[in-house]
Amino acid sequence: MAMGERTANVVDGDLGATMAALRDIIHDRAVNGGEGSYTVKLLEANEDKVLKKVMEEAGEVALAVKDDDHDHVRYEMADLLYHLLVACEKFGISCEELAGELNARMK
Repeated sequence: MAMGERTANVVDGDLGATMAALRDIIHDRAVNGGEGSYTVKLLEANEDKVLKKVMEEAGEVALAVKDDDHDHVRYEMADLLYHLLVACEKFGISCEELAGELNARMK
């Protein structure tokens, strides 16, 4: 799939389960590597590379929203969530810790 190409045949899923599975894949790449893996390249890069990607993807979400294109918004939000999970792995924030932060804010 080319960068920015819309994902075909998207069906609803369980966000928690999907995020946990993706987190596990990212962690596995951090521990075991993976030849040619984009995730490994991000994890091995300096912190600015990961932070720039998070900022870039957040901007792309905003632009997609401005275009009022539902599928494009979904696509860019998925990119942002992936890059946020990579940042969590790189900076030692577990998904459970992040969930705890969000839970504490709901009280």
